[in-house]
Amino acid sequence: MRFGARLAAAVAAHGPLCAGIDPHTPLLAAWGLPDDAAGVERFGRTVVEALAGHVAAVKPQAAFFERHGSRGVAALERVVADARAAGLLTIVDAKRGDIGSTMAGYADAFVGDSPLAGDAVTVSPYLGFGSLRPLLDLAARHGRGVFVLALTSNPEGAAVQHAVGADGRSVARSVAEAAAAENAGASPYGDVGLVVGATVGSAVADLGLDLAAVNGPLLAPGVGAQGGTGQDLRRVFGDARRLVLAASSREVLAAGPSPAALREAARRRADELSVALAG
Repeated sequence: MRFGARLAAAVAAHGPLCAGIDPHTPLLAAWGLPDDAAGVERFGRTVVEALAGHVAAVKPQAAFFERHGSRGVAALERVVADARAAGLLTIVDAKRGDIGSTMAGYADAFVGDSPLAGDAVTVSPYLGFGSLRPLLDLAARHGRGVFVLALTSNPEGAAVQHAVGADGRSVARSVAEAAAAENAGASPYGDVGLVVGATVGSAVADLGLDLAAVNGPLLAPGVGAQGGTGQDLRRVFGDARRLVLAASSREVLAAGPSPAALREAARRRADELSVALAG
């Protein structure tokens, strides 16, 4: 089954929440875990064990594992393996982007047969959307998904994403339209999604983005502790709300390390998001 179809089924079963797996230093300390490879592995595997069968997807942030070198990367591999075994969709938040053979190498790592490959990966299109072609093609062959940065909520992003090209389109609009072309005709929706921050305000309308036409999942970070609300989701995504997979990390992870408390926090957040995105 293609990634888009798997994700649609998971959202229908568990709600539109993607729980982050972000083992940063303060959170590890709060959980009573060491800030080393063993600590991030225990953190990640605990989240997977607690939330499998209760959320649509999880999103491990690769950087928090990679900072511990080869042992940290091995820890990420084991987290991904646990999620796969549990039937829990995993979006590896790696934000890779490059050209040619280097992009093909990233494709092998994150959407090929590598143990780092989850169900989907985040990527950066700022060397040109076409530079993603090796990864897009390999992901399609393996039934995996790709989330392309389009309109992020960090203030620095606007300098690039809001910029207007010679064709009169903003960079963000160009990325969205390229993703829509990849997803044309897919049902219930395609495998190439976008990352659109929950707190971008009126930027979607201001830049002329038609998010419903993307026909792919819209990963929306920034909900909860980062300030995004249900009202923000409705305002930003409008009639594309059915495509939204809202990412929330700190509000869920702060409930750990108790598996029962993690599940309860995730269920409460998923219910709130379902209400916010209904209609």
